[in-house]
Amino acid sequence: MPTFFLKGRKRFSMSRELINVIEQISREKGINGAIILDAVKAALLSAAKKRFGVADNIQVEIDPKSGAIQVILIKKIVEEVTNPKEEISLDEARNMDSEAELGDEIGALIDIGDFGRIAAQTAKQVIFQKVREAEWDTVYKDFIDRQGEVVHGVILGHESRNYIVDLGKTEGLLPAKEQIPRETFKRGDRIKAFLLEVKPSAKGPQLILSRSHPDFVSKLFGTEVPEIYERIVEIKDVVREPGDRTKIAVVSRDSAVDPVGACVGMKGSRVQAVVRELRGEKIDIIPWSDDPRVFIAEALSPAVVDRVGINEEDKSALVVVTDQQLSLAIGKKGQNVRLAAKLTNWKIDIISETEYEQKRAKEKESEISESMAREIEAGQIEAGQELETKE
Repeated sequence: MPTFFLKGRKRFSMSRELINVIEQISREKGINGAIILDAVKAALLSAAKKRFGVADNIQVEIDPKSGAIQVILIKKIVEEVTNPKEEISLDEARNMDSEAELGDEIGALIDIGDFGRIAAQTAKQVIFQKVREAEWDTVYKDFIDRQGEVVHGVILGHESRNYIVDLGKTEGLLPAKEQIPRETFKRGDRIKAFLLEVKPSAKGPQLILSRSHPDFVSKLFGTEVPEIYERIVEIKDVVREPGDRTKIAVVSRDSAVDPVGACVGMKGSRVQAVVRELRGEKIDIIPWSDDPRVFIAEALSPAVVDRVGINEEDKSALVVVTDQQLSLAIGKKGQNVRLAAKLTNWKIDIISETEYEQKRAKEKESEISESMAREIEAGQIEAGQELETKE
């Protein structure tokens, strides 16, 4: 089914200036000019359909050199016209083109009138949107590979309890739940944060930051401790109650390297750098061990543990400490033992040496009582047997 187009169709010039803008944006933003032009054409087609009240039988053409716009209404040539918006009679079509036949399609020019103004506005909006989408795409590609890393930024301000952070090419959001408790910032403050998530959205990629995530501590140690960066020392796990205390378990792959000493640094320089970034948060560096008794005892640092008994079946441990160490082992509001339990993944109960001795004394007393009861019972049975024999 051939389509015939009329000669001498009216055009509206979108101006060479707008074509130049498209070409400039194409060079500067790395967007294919043809993609922008196609997007402009699609937007103008949608605008034309609304403007002229037609459906799928309208076309918009743009000259990529001059910027001239042509709006064409495609009509089918029929013997009897029932829908004038989509159909044209053979006689009328032959007045336009002598070679027209029934069943063919013919393109009729639409008088665009003031559509030129609408077209120019629409084209500018599309170009702006395409540029914005390209910038969003660049930001997303730049930051998606940095997800899980530490980023540097400057506080721009806050909305409700959330901080807006300038990250250079874009902005990040530090939500209230990802902040260290009691930590505040003012406009212009420089901060480090963990890039928790990069989420695409209709308004561009959203970068969610965190200063409370345990991995933030891991990454800070990674920047301060060369042995971690070089993978000589490995961080096995980190548990944290942000703003108060962190426990980090480390192990060395080189027997000549002390993992705890490497993280502490000369005169505590490395760990203190992390503590300063976390505004004084206490950090316990724990040597990891595959022996649960040893690991549990170390995890309760800074308390000194006397003995550890474990029940492997239900992964529970009973820890005995001196009376003087009991409050330190438990920690303020149970924090120390709670973090140790998270770090080791064992249920931990702590008792003092005095309580332990009392329990042992009671157990011994109970054992003695049971033993005496068994002896008495055995004596009674023996006496009964002798009586039966005499009878």
